Amino acid sequence: MLLAREFVSYLSRQLVQRLTPQIIETTDPVAAVELIHKIISDELNAEDDLNDEVREILSQYSEYMRREGVSYQDMFRRIKKTLVAQRKIVPAAGRDTGDQMKLSRDKVTDISHKILAVIRKGRQFRLKKDQNEVRLQILNSMTEILQIEEKVDRASRAKIRTQKKEIPEGTEEWDLLQRRYYAEELKKLGIDLSR
Repeated sequence: MLLAREFVSYLSRQLVQRLTPQIIETTDPVAAVELIHKIISDELNAEDDLNDEVREILSQYSEYMRREGVSYQDMFRRIKKTLVAQRKIVPAAGRDTGDQMKLSRDKVTDISHKILAVIRKGRQFRLKKDQNEVRLQILNSMTEILQIEEKVDRASRAKIRTQKKEIPEGTEEWDLLQRRYYAEELKKLGIDLSR
């Protein structure tokens, strides 16, 4: 998943906190957090599932790619692009599209539309502003929170690069250090993911 599961929980809590009671009213804030968490998680998991499917397809053509000298990364991008177009999925990876954040602007916009749709249908919610105003507030809040996450991620990666020995990304040691430094950087900003 592009975002840590703990950060998705934090993002969901922050969205409900920022939206209530000025933008929306809810009878059950905990259920609202869970609902928003599910929407965001489902959207990010859809991208992971698509990537797994592309890897499965590529595993069937590994001999052909080796024989023809086709790069794995190029084929991965081509197949994924084709499947995204066929299924009308909004790609989540922002860095692939030139966005600075992990999530693309298009994906954040798509998620804001889905959150608004659920809020409008839910009995436990009442909109206090125009629908588009609510959606824009969701979009702006998500963007602000994701920009903070991006800064934290960059800082944690920079700390890993300052280690005396080179630690290759993707190794277990790198993952452990990244999680630790990521949590430390968030705590510096007053964000505790365990809450």
